[in-house]
Amino acid sequence: MTTHIIGIGTEIVECVRVARMIERHDERFLRRVFTTREIEYCSSRRFATQAYACCWAAKEAVLRAMATRWQKEIDYRDIEIRFDPQGGRTGVAFAGGVREVCERYSIGDILVTTAHCRTHATAYAIAMARDPDESEIQDDDF
Repeated sequence: MTTHIIGIGTEIVECVRVARMIERHDERFLRRVFTTREIEYCSSRRFATQAYACCWAAKEAVLRAMATRWQKEIDYRDIEIRFDPQGGRTGVAFAGGVREVCERYSIGDILVTTAHCRTHATAYAIAMARDPDESEIQDDDF
């Protein structure tokens, strides 16, 4: 099997910017950008603002790795970042318009890594081509 990289993406986010958005718009902002699972995970973290900033950065990095800019059919909640609470691999699940874009460009998986400090969060994503033997993206719906 040959691995083929379709695209890479990176993003850096100021944690204070995310904190201001949450403070200013509260639930409306969270529900517009993050899935229920992401909200539960990030809100449960000791440094919730940094967790939200990592999640946002990861979503942006994924979009860049997909070699697509904001499109009508794409909603931030169509990309779900799945953090392993034990610090393992960060995963990504797709839905809606993002799933359609992945199908269109034969993206089978997107590898993501994130990091943060008190002031900034960063993410890096690599979009991998789907194995020709796979008929569609292999993940569970959310």
